[in-house]
Amino acid sequence: MVNEQNTKVGKQDYGKVAVLMGGSSAEREVSIESGKAVHAALRRRGIDAHLFDTRDQPIFQMNDQHFDRAFIALHGRGGEDGVIQGALQALGVPYTGSGVLGSALAMDKVRSKRIWRESGLPTPDFIEIRDETDLEGIQAVLGFPVMIKPVHEGSSCGATKVKKQTELKSAWQMAYALDDRVLAERWITGREYTAAVLGRDVLPMIRLETPREFYDYDAKYVEDTTRYICPCGLAPERERQLAKVILSAFDVVGASGWGRIDFIIDVNGYAWLIEINTVPGMTSHSLVPMSAKQGGIDFDSLVESILNSSMSVPGTGTGTGSRSR
Repeated sequence: MVNEQNTKVGKQDYGKVAVLMGGSSAEREVSIESGKAVHAALRRRGIDAHLFDTRDQPIFQMNDQHFDRAFIALHGRGGEDGVIQGALQALGVPYTGSGVLGSALAMDKVRSKRIWRESGLPTPDFIEIRDETDLEGIQAVLGFPVMIKPVHEGSSCGATKVKKQTELKSAWQMAYALDDRVLAERWITGREYTAAVLGRDVLPMIRLETPREFYDYDAKYVEDTTRYICPCGLAPERERQLAKVILSAFDVVGASGWGRIDFIIDVNGYAWLIEINTVPGMTSHSLVPMSAKQGGIDFDSLVESILNSSMSVPGTGTGTGSRSR
């Protein structure tokens, strides 16, 4: 399907493409890596792509520099939360991935979990910690261990597994240093998985194994002990059933185009949705490219397929097609 889509769009139809990367979030360095990888892939495909660091260049320069569309490779706040999407819509610049609402809801872990729960989708119990006094009630509601994490951060920034009451305050303070909204989530013991969504397809799922407490920032970007198992070992029918849940979870928060959902299968075989990422990492070693490769999609084809999501017809997606000049 990806190759068929690519043949329908000529390189000239994309026009001049800005690869938005960097930014000012806690995930800046990861975003720079993603942006450079995406930019190189687009150039290899013969597309007129240019790096655009939103920390160093005002977004209105998109029009001044006559860009026709944007590939968003920004991770974290300011790039994945609807802010840049709203700015691009105001400028009339088509862009990849989810729109303003889907981006904002997906970035907000509390609201996305509430939507999943109200839609009958499984996600662990949680409490939003608004101030230090909320720490006292966590054990009674969630028990221990719990996961403490910022509501609006990705890449497990500021996330801590807490095993006892005396560890809560320091974990909350670490998360609060990154975000004034903090989430406490019931700990699920089981195997960690991730599922990439591309268009309306769920790509082969990946099982994540790390000797660390969980798949944290170091497991993702520092340690070399993390194992990525794809095929993930689930029975094909089970994976198909989970794919339907993943698409439902993707749809109900208004996400579109592409993304990734992390989930855990507990010791009883029950799957729990953990969080959604609407602009996942896009280096050659990231999870979505890994999953795509298992599905027969090479990195460059994957990048161009994502760029195609900026070619949506008005009213059916986030993009608005090429602009007349």
